[in-house]
Amino acid sequence: MASSADSFASNISLANFSKATELKQRIWFTIGALIVFRFLSFVPLPGINARALSQLADQTQGGIIDMFNMFTGGSLERMSLIALGVMPYITASIVVQMASALHPTLAALKKEGTTGRQKLNQYTRYGTVFLCTIQGWFLAVGLESFGASEGIAAVVDPGLMFRVGAVISLVGGTMFLLWLGEQITSRGIGNGVSLIIMAGIVAQFPTFVTNMASGYSEGSIATGILLGFIAMVIGLILLISFFERAQRRLLVQYPKRATQRGMMQADRSHLPLKLNTAGVIPPIFASSLLLLPLTITQFAGNAMDPDGGVGGSFGTVLQYLQHGQPLYMTLYGLGIIFFCFFYTAVVFNPEETAQNLKKNGGFIPGIRPGKRTEEYLDYVLTRITVIGAIYLTFVCVVPEYMIAQTGVPLFLGGTSLLIVVNVTVDTISQIQSHLLAHQYGDLIKKAKLKGRQR
Repeated sequence: MASSADSFASNISLANFSKATELKQRIWFTIGALIVFRFLSFVPLPGINARALSQLADQTQGGIIDMFNMFTGGSLERMSLIALGVMPYITASIVVQMASALHPTLAALKKEGTTGRQKLNQYTRYGTVFLCTIQGWFLAVGLESFGASEGIAAVVDPGLMFRVGAVISLVGGTMFLLWLGEQITSRGIGNGVSLIIMAGIVAQFPTFVTNMASGYSEGSIATGILLGFIAMVIGLILLISFFERAQRRLLVQYPKRATQRGMMQADRSHLPLKLNTAGVIPPIFASSLLLLPLTITQFAGNAMDPDGGVGGSFGTVLQYLQHGQPLYMTLYGLGIIFFCFFYTAVVFNPEETAQNLKKNGGFIPGIRPGKRTEEYLDYVLTRITVIGAIYLTFVCVVPEYMIAQTGVPLFLGGTSLLIVVNVTVDTISQIQSHLLAHQYGDLIKKAKLKGRQR
């Protein structure tokens, strides 16, 4: 059931948009920041041979590099200053979040309010710099040997100076993106880091449309396949929009309290439990683990003997873990289901929630506060997570199956659609909130004018 705020927001007139000067400034600032992000994605690292790199880019297709390249808007493929994107920050924030749920010291920091959150954010930034340094060093070393078997050098002058320069540039690029994301969050619209990731994904959409159109005109893509892809994308977008807003609202009742008029009134509220509490983390983790062997083989090159023991084993594993293979899709689905339950258990603590309700005098009708409330929350969360895991698995596996059956590469996979739809819905909600605040401000001004006239 929609709340009164949702009903009011649905009646907001877009005619007020032209009057909302602050909102327009925030939108223009966000657009300008995203344009800067796109410009940086075309600035290469110092010492990179761009032409040779473009010739070698096709060799890494299908691995984990493809997924990270999608999130960075092609920056990793071009080896730009922001080739690592914001993925090190995402990884560090997930690690800190998990550690704060498992480690007593970090858990105590989490409960300290604003001061604790600032310290955790500081630890996340330190972890981001550390991950950028490690990933940048291995990326620079891999670039020096990249293309050696074909006689093509991706690096003009390999050596220690190139590695140090590449690491400094990559760390600086990622930290600049974090700063840009924080500026978007504070002075623009929406979550800055999420918008940067979405901009990288959407930036590849024109290339995908051009390839589909050229394939259709040349006859390599049939009309039925093209219409099937369009119908699948539209259907998945509608499905994601529905399930991402779906939630189970648990009624929470508070004891009667005396009001200003001396009447006793019982307060009621709802505890919303999202159907998909884990978000987009499960498909990212599952695909990263499955594509890791392929990525190791691609960067190893000739160093791994295909006829040897280790090389032969890797070759056998890669045959079954290719995109579209039944084993890959089965393990992918099982991995999503596992990480759904694992990450939900990390981010939502039924015991802590039950204790907070008890401290504030709240209780779920028919459930005794304390241990019984904790068991009930765990019972409800487990069952809605089953539905959320099935939904995530369906959204992520269906595009893989379509690609395997048709052979047409689809850049908008399940993970990409989840990110794009979630960020779009969140941004639209924030725009509605600003319009709502502006409309309330106009009502207050009118009320003050009427009061003065009297």
